[in-house]
Formats: sequence, C-alpha cells, structure tokens
Amino acid sequence: MSLSDEILVQKSKKGDLNAFNELVLRYEGKVFNIAYRFMGNHADASDLAQETFIRLYQSLASFRGDSSFSTWLYRVAANACRDELRKRQRRRSISMDEMIAASPANVPVAGSAYSPEDAVQRNEVQRQVQECLNELSDDHRLILVMREIQGLSYDEIAGVLQCSLGTVKSRISRARNALKERLKRKGELLSKESRLTEKGGKRSALPRH
Repeated sequence: MSLSDEILVQKSKKGDLNAFNELVLRYEGKVFNIAYRFMGNHADASDLAQETFIRLYQSLASFRGDSSFSTWLYRVAANACRDELRKRQRRRSISMDEMIAASPANVPVAGSAYSPEDAVQRNEVQRQVQECLNELSDDHRLILVMREIQGLSYDEIAGVLQCSLGTVKSRISRARNALKERLKRKGELLSKESRLTEKGGKRSALPRH
C-alpha cells in the first residue's frame, strides 16, 4: 500500500531519500506540465522541474502542513517559473481551450482516430495558441495553467497563490477574457493573410519563412 504524502514528507525530513524520491515520482509529471506551459519547450521545462524539486528539498524542513503538500509544491513550482521568466524578461503562453487539447493526456497516440491531416491542423492550432498565451502576463498564464491544465479547484488555487477565493475568480475571469481577445485577433489576422495568399494564387504578398 502506498504511503500518504504526509508520511513521505515526514520521512523525507528525517533524511529518508527513498521517501523523497517517491514524492518526486508521484508529482514529477504535474510539475513538468506546469513548467512546460510556462516556458513553451521541453528543455526549459525539464530544467525548471529539476529546479523545483531542488528548492523543495532545500525548504522541506519549513513545511508545517498548513496546506496540503501538493498545494505547497505547486506554489514552489509556480515561483520557480516566475523567477525564471523575470530573469529572462520575456513572456510566453497558450490558449485556454487548446491548453487542454494540448495536454499530454490528450495527445493522440498511435492507432487513434486522428488522420495525418487532422494531426497537422491540430499542431498548427496548438502553435497559434501557444503564441497567444505568450502575450499574457505571468499571473494570467499561471492561473489559467492551474485551472485549465492542472484542474485545480478555486480553493486549491487560492492556497497556491495565497489569496482570497474572490481574487481567484476575478483573476480567472480576466485571464480568460484576455486570452479570448488575443485568440480573436489571431484568427482575424490569419484570415486576412489567407485572403492575401489566395488572391491571384500567389504567395508573394506574404513574408517568406
């Protein structure tokens, strides 16, 4: 029978590396997913996931159990991501609905019903969505990732961000609206470019990639 997070944390505090490794194995997927949605690429996400668990181990003694271990871990991961973004002074993102579609749990596997054409279109949509999310503020990106990708409840998000439930709801609403506005502009721009491309059957009106 697997041990609870609380027991593993207590064992880890006493220097039990096997217990800490069990915590890492239990949460590494979710931590990587948070980092990936922030950074937009696997290399940076892998580095930040590692940084998160290093910070976790270093600060384990300070965990008093006022919140659940997972809430505390997500807070550590979010802070690591935001610190890295501030260092680089850049912003990245994804789209709310497509964040879910792009989640590893929803990526088509061999033998799925997706045709090659569907896969190409899906990848293009995800790329456009990532670009839109890149334009959001760090706070908006974080709260959308926690809600739409991680599936955290409002109460859990409030615990991670250490703010009120009302603040969480307000931020989620503003973040969704900001994302929808960027997706709308992206759609209008792509539609305009498509018309220019198709006019006269030439692509010369568009920049070459």
